[in-house]
Amino acid sequence: MRFVESEGENYHPKPGRDRELGFTFSFPVKQTSINSGYLIKWTKGFAIPDGVGKDVVQALHDAMKRRGLAMRVTALVNDTVGALAGARYWNEDVMVAVILGTGTNACYVERAEAITKYHGESPRSGSMVINMEWGNFWSSHLPRTIYDEDLDAESLNPGEQGFEKMVSGMYLGDIVRRVLLKMAEDSFLFGTEVPANLYKPNILRTPDISKMHQDESADLREVAKVLKSILGVSSTPLKVRMLVVELCDLVAERGARLAAAGIVGILKKIGRDGSCLSNRSKCDQGEGRHTTIAMDGGLYEHYPKFRKYLQETVAHLLGEEIAANVSVELSKDGSGIGAALLAASHSQYVNT
Repeated sequence: MRFVESEGENYHPKPGRDRELGFTFSFPVKQTSINSGYLIKWTKGFAIPDGVGKDVVQALHDAMKRRGLAMRVTALVNDTVGALAGARYWNEDVMVAVILGTGTNACYVERAEAITKYHGESPRSGSMVINMEWGNFWSSHLPRTIYDEDLDAESLNPGEQGFEKMVSGMYLGDIVRRVLLKMAEDSFLFGTEVPANLYKPNILRTPDISKMHQDESADLREVAKVLKSILGVSSTPLKVRMLVVELCDLVAERGARLAAAGIVGILKKIGRDGSCLSNRSKCDQGEGRHTTIAMDGGLYEHYPKFRKYLQETVAHLLGEEIAANVSVELSKDGSGIGAALLAASHSQYVNT
């Protein structure tokens, strides 16, 4: 509402015409049209039972009507698809978009003929965007620990979003907390008494572990500050602070490497991993062309060492020759921009 009120006169719609809105919704939905979709389930710690099965666009329309806003949603967009659309508007080499923030998800451009579940009319472009919802991916090959199992069991959605709980910003801090708690109980890491705050779920957030992880001071004073202000540990030896930094490094590196493996898996699926060199049938999406992965989300943007590990792992898995044709680039606020672009393009299409 404040944004609309700040607009200049030139941006006001014609009398009797509602403003058109692109709606980014970062949860799994069954999308029935460009501007409607029913919530399948909540993720990222949300649990509002009344919302499941409801049309999220209609719910937003009802809320806007209560506030007296003359607006209507013309495009419902998953945040990952929005990020892809926003980045691809500027760069046609974008084939994959990944969200790495509070939660995680990915989407990619696929050949329509390769989508066995789709039985409608083939799009003129010959391609479609696949929203993967990869946060819910699970495999026995994932390196799950007792800390992951406990976190999952105590979450609002046990048994779901397994990949997300090992990779995304909502959970990395609490994984570190759980390991520190075990070490404090078994090895007296912080003295003979376990700090009470260590028993509090989610008290240690991913921005906190990022701050400790980035600490390059000789005495690790930032680590000491976080341990004191968040966990109530007033005094720690340098070797304990060094151990905490190493733990942050391990958790962040694991998450980044898993995300990178997912990205390379997508590139392999669409033939952008070098497989064209040995399999000509997979080359119709652009042999030798540069491929860009658009990244959006605070975890990737604000955690430099996580970002570094991800980029290094993508390059390592692809190999030097192929990696030279692949780049991972930040698309800041890409999902919102993409939703606006999709809403605008749909509006232009239906009004011509």
